[in-house]
Amino acid sequence: MKGFKPEGVIPPLVTPMRSDGELNEEAIPVLVDHVIKGGVHAIFALGSQSESFALSFEEKRRVVERVMEAVDGRVPVLVGVGMITTRETLRMIRLANELGADAVTVMTPYFITPSQEELYDHFHAAAQEAGDTPVLLYNNPQRTHVNLDPETVARLAELDNVVGMKESSGDLMLTMRYIDATRGMDFSVLMGNDALLFAGLMIGAVGAVSASANAFPRLVVRIYEEAKAGRINEARELQYKLLKFRVAFASLGTFPVVVKEAMEMLGLPAGPPRLPVKPLDDESRRKLESIVKELKEVEG
Repeated sequence: MKGFKPEGVIPPLVTPMRSDGELNEEAIPVLVDHVIKGGVHAIFALGSQSESFALSFEEKRRVVERVMEAVDGRVPVLVGVGMITTRETLRMIRLANELGADAVTVMTPYFITPSQEELYDHFHAAAQEAGDTPVLLYNNPQRTHVNLDPETVARLAELDNVVGMKESSGDLMLTMRYIDATRGMDFSVLMGNDALLFAGLMIGAVGAVSASANAFPRLVVRIYEEAKAGRINEARELQYKLLKFRVAFASLGTFPVVVKEAMEMLGLPAGPPRLPVKPLDDESRRKLESIVKELKEVEG
């Protein structure tokens, strides 16, 4: 069953909002076209940068419907389905299957702290519910305070439709342990922090779920392509260019506002984040404008 191979640059597509905080569904095709023209290899709807945590079930349905329509088969679409409980995760998987997702991505539960055996059972149930739909695990301990052990990942990789994982710990030794634990198992590890795309490719990862690619898809794709082609110096230098933007994620404002404001500066209708996250203050916006100008020139 493991014919689908997640790889390359996959943006967790931002969810565009209007000034009143309501969905701006008409803007979704604009954002989809932007990242596809930038060369991305797939699109991830309802990721963390998508503000999935701030959306109701019905809003999630509408977002996925519009993304699927806008993509129109040009690249695969992954849908984030991870919820706190197994019950709600399975409900989201049924929605993703109904709407024709190419794969689903299941984050570890958050707020609670399950044991490794409970995590295994949770992901096993998700894989069963997904049926023929490929499943990616999603490890993001900075947000969830839950870490998947490499041994748990290896057990899950044995399941027919578990094809890979998004690894957002930022711990390269842990990433290496995931890669080592799943050698020969037709299992792909994607970096969740795109500041580590170059480093990840050097240790055996196959790409990144890249929030930065919402704003600068060509730049992130160039890092991937240069590294894959063996042009190591070029790839490394481009990665350092992107680093400034990635550092700004936390230094200038509250996640996920920085990417959305950068997109607005580029003329892309991302809109504001949902409250309680507020727009950047004037000083932070000036700093971001400088970074955006520099990276726009790098992209060409």
